[in-house]
Amino acid sequence: MSKARTSLPQRLLEYTSIQDYSLYSYIDQAVWRYVMKISIPFFKKNAQKSYIEGIKKVGIPTEHIPKIDDMDKKLDDFGWGAISVKGFIPPIIFMEFLARKVLPIAVDIRTSDHITYTPAPDIIHEAAGHAPIIANEDYSEYLRCYGEVAKKAIESKSDTKQYEIVRNLSVSKENPNINPKILKKIECEFETISNQKTWLSEASELARMNWWTIEYGLVGDLTNPKIYGAGLLSSVSESVSCLKNSVKKIPISIDCIKQDYNITKPQPQLFVTESFKNLKTILTDYSSTMAYVIGGKPAVEKAILSENTTTTVFDSGLQVSGILNKCIYDKKNQPSYLNYIGRTQLCYNNSEIDGQGTETHPEGYGTALGDIIPLNKSLYELSDEELKTINVEPGKNSTIKFYNGLIVSGTIKNIIKYEDKPILITLDNVSVSLEDNILFEPAWGQYDLACGNKIVSIYGGPADWKNYQSLELTKENISYHSSNLTEKTEYLNKLYGKVEKLKNKKASSENYMKILKIVYEQYDKEWLLCMIIYEIIYKDKTIENEVQFLKNHIIKFKSDLQLKNAIERGLELVEEDLSL
Repeated sequence: MSKARTSLPQRLLEYTSIQDYSLYSYIDQAVWRYVMKISIPFFKKNAQKSYIEGIKKVGIPTEHIPKIDDMDKKLDDFGWGAISVKGFIPPIIFMEFLARKVLPIAVDIRTSDHITYTPAPDIIHEAAGHAPIIANEDYSEYLRCYGEVAKKAIESKSDTKQYEIVRNLSVSKENPNINPKILKKIECEFETISNQKTWLSEASELARMNWWTIEYGLVGDLTNPKIYGAGLLSSVSESVSCLKNSVKKIPISIDCIKQDYNITKPQPQLFVTESFKNLKTILTDYSSTMAYVIGGKPAVEKAILSENTTTTVFDSGLQVSGILNKCIYDKKNQPSYLNYIGRTQLCYNNSEIDGQGTETHPEGYGTALGDIIPLNKSLYELSDEELKTINVEPGKNSTIKFYNGLIVSGTIKNIIKYEDKPILITLDNVSVSLEDNILFEPAWGQYDLACGNKIVSIYGGPADWKNYQSLELTKENISYHSSNLTEKTEYLNKLYGKVEKLKNKKASSENYMKILKIVYEQYDKEWLLCMIIYEIIYKDKTIENEVQFLKNHIIKFKSDLQLKNAIERGLELVEEDLSL
C-alpha cells in the first residue's frame, strides 16, 4: 500500500469501496480493451507526451481492467496513491483525497452502450484518464495544490443540491435497468437546476477551473495543442472532435471560471495552457481572492450567501462551524456580531472543544467580537490581571462593553484558554444587547462568548469533520461495486467469454460463424462483439464473403454519430494490422 493511502483518516475511508474484480464481466473487459486499443495510437500523436509515458509508469494495462491496488503501488513511486470509490463522491471529499495525493478511482466501468463517453465516473475515466499524467511532476503538483485549495472553498446550498442531481443523473444513465420514466424525471430536474440563476460560489468557480483544466484541458501551442484533460482522454469521440477548428481554443487564464459547462454535451470551446506550471500560477492567483485567505466582511458575505456550513476563524484561533445567516456591522463596516442557525460547533486547531459540539449548540449560535472598553483590546489579548479589571473571573458578575456598542452581561461560569490566551468565556443568566436590540436573553440558557476582534478566515465545511459529520453525513447514498450484467446480457456475456476462449486456443474461423449467427439473429444492436470477431477472422481468405458481410454489418452502426468514430478507428486498426 502507498504511503499516501496509508495516512488517510478514517472519515475519508468511509467513502471508499472495495474493487471486487470478479464482478467484471467478459463484456466489461472487452470494453476496456477496445477503448485502450483505439485510444493509444491516437494519443501517441495527440496527447501530451507524459500521458503515453505514464501509461506504463503508473501501471495501466491495455489488455485487462487494472487492479487499483496494483496502481496504488505504482503511484507510490511518484509520492501518490490510488483508492477505490463508487461513482460520485462529495466534491469536498474528492478534493481532500487529491490534497493528500491520493487519486480516487471509480470501480465501475461504462457499459458497452456508452463506450465512447459516460457522464458517470468510471475506471476508464479515472485510471486511463487521470492517472497517467500524474507521472508528470508539474501536473501532479498542480493537482495536489488544486485539491488543497478546493477543499477550502465555500460551497452553496444550491451547489450541494446540484451535485446530488448530477450524481443521480450520471448513475441513472449508466444503469441498464433504469425505468425510462424515472430517467426522464431526473433529466428534467437537471435541466431545471442548470437553468436557474444562482450565486456563483467559490466551489462553483473552482469546479469550472477543474473542468477546463483537469478534465478538459489542452496544453502547448494554441494552433496545435495536445490533450491532457481526463475527460478528453477517456472520451473516444470528443478526444477527436475537440481538436477540430470548430471547437474554439482559448488561452487559459483566471477568466476560465466565468465559462460554464454542460456535462451532457460536447464542449464548444476549450482552454489551452502553455505549460502545467502556468496552471499553478492561475490557481494561486484565484486562491488569493478566496474567503479563507481574505477574511473580513467579504468572507462573511460569501458565507451568508452560501446558506451552507462554513468555518469562521477568529484572530484568537477560535473556529466556529455552522451556517452563518446574519452579521451585524459596526460604524466602520466591520463585523461585530455573528449569528448562526442549525447545528454549530466550536473548535480550536481543527479539534472540537470539549462540550462545544453540535449537541451543545443544536439550533444555532451567536457571538460578539471587537475591542473591549476601556482596555482597547480584544478579550483574547487580555492578561489575567486585565480580565479581573472587568470582573471576568469564574463566579463574578460582569458587564463586558464593546466599542461597537454591544453589551454582554452575566455571571462568568468558565474561561477556556489555549496557549494561555482566553478564547471562549461561558456565562450564565446572560443578556446581550446592541442599543435597543436584544440579541440574547437569560431564559435562553448558557452563553458562550467567543474571544476575538477580527475574522481572519472563512472556509467551506466544518473544522472538525470527525465530530461534526456524525450527525451530518450518512451512508444511505453510499453504494458499492456492482455488476453491469442484466438478464438480457447474461447470455451475451457468455458469448463474449466463448470468443475469448476460442481466440486463446487459436481456434479456426468456423467456430466464430456459429456465434455470429446468434448475434445477427438475437442481438441486433450488438456491434462490439462483432468487431472483436472481425479482428480475429479478418485475414482468413477462406471466408472472404463472411468477413465482408460482417464488415458491412458493423458499418451499419456508424449511423449512430456517437459510435461513428469509434468504429472507424477500430476498423482502421484491424485493416492496417496495427497492434499495441
